[in-house]
Amino acid sequence: MFNIGDKVVYPMHGAGIIEAIEEKEILGKKRKYYIMRIPLGDMKVMIPLDNVGSIGLREVISLKEVDQVLAVLHDDTSKMPQNWNRRYRANLDKIKSGDIYEVASVVRNLMFREKEKGLSTGERKMLSNAKQILISELVLARGIEEKDAEELINEAVQ
Repeated sequence: MFNIGDKVVYPMHGAGIIEAIEEKEILGKKRKYYIMRIPLGDMKVMIPLDNVGSIGLREVISLKEVDQVLAVLHDDTSKMPQNWNRRYRANLDKIKSGDIYEVASVVRNLMFREKEKGLSTGERKMLSNAKQILISELVLARGIEEKDAEELINEAVQ
């Protein structure tokens, strides 16, 4: 159970802050929801309390874990399928997992691939989304600006 003010990560959407816990009636069914604000893009998300476990909502990483994420970004690329479709599905599964280290490996691998061979439109969009998820968590974990988080990522991948 999370509280108002907690910094959490919603897989596939990014990190945000729980601003409220409200009961709402939607489609004739009353449920309690976390109202989460995601600073990047200033988006608000309603998350049903009874779905938190299946969704994979988790706390934002610690400062120590930020260093581990940067180490993942700094590592060499891991083996990726040559087939575009398999690679795309594997990367999508990693992003959906909500695991920050998996998301970091997707960002790293796609950034390397972009430099070497270029990316398809779909993979370019995936890189952008994965990077935004990573940036949103670094912003909240370190208390830094969005541009500084993006610089951290770019420097780590170099």
